[in-house]
Amino acid sequence: MLGLKPIKTLPIREKIAANLREAILSKKIPAGEILTLESTAQELGVSITPTREAFQILARDGLLELERNKRAVVLGVNEKTIREHFQVRAALESEACVLCCENKIDLQRIDQILKVSREEIEKGDFESYSSLNQTLHMELWTAAGNDKLKNMLSELWNGLSRGVLVNEEEYVRKSLKEHEEIVESIRKGDAMECYLRMQKHIKSSCKNFVQRYN
Repeated sequence: MLGLKPIKTLPIREKIAANLREAILSKKIPAGEILTLESTAQELGVSITPTREAFQILARDGLLELERNKRAVVLGVNEKTIREHFQVRAALESEACVLCCENKIDLQRIDQILKVSREEIEKGDFESYSSLNQTLHMELWTAAGNDKLKNMLSELWNGLSRGVLVNEEEYVRKSLKEHEEIVESIRKGDAMECYLRMQKHIKSSCKNFVQRYN
C-alpha cells in the first residue's frame, strides 16, 4: 500500500456548473435559452441551492445572465469568453505550480496519478484520462496550500478540453507529456520553468477550444 489519500471529487455546485458549461460550450443548450432553477434542478436530479450556486458560477464565467424569478438566459460562447476563461486559469494554475515549488511538495501521489494515466493510455482507455487529468490538477491546487486559490480554480474548472483538430489519443498523449514536464519542473524546484510549462499547457487547451468554436 502506498498510503494514498482517497480521490476527492468536486462539490455538487461545481459538478452542476461543469455539466451546464459543457452543454453550453457544445451548443446543446443554445444562446437565448431560458433556464429556470426548478426545471434545471429537477432534470439534473439535484436540489435548488447548489443549482442556484452553479448559475452564479456560470454568470461569473459570462455564460449566463441572471434574471428575476429564478431564471437565467444563456448567453452562449464566443472567442472572447473562451480566451478570458483560459487566461484566468493559466494565471492561477501557473501560480499554484510556483507555490508547489516553494512548498517543496511531496510528489508521491502525483507520481502515482501519472503512472495510472500512462497505464490507462496504453490500454487504450482514453475516456478515463479525463478524470485522471482533473485529479492531477486538483492535487496541484491542493498542494499549493492556498485555499482561496484552490476554490477559485475549482469554480473555473470545466473538465478536459477536447480539441477537434487532433484525435482523442493524440490529445491525451500530448496532455500527459505536458503533465510530466510540469511535474518534473516541480521536482527540480524550478519555479520559473514550471510556471511557463503550466502556462503552455493551459494555452494549448485554449487554442483547442478557440479552433473548435470559430
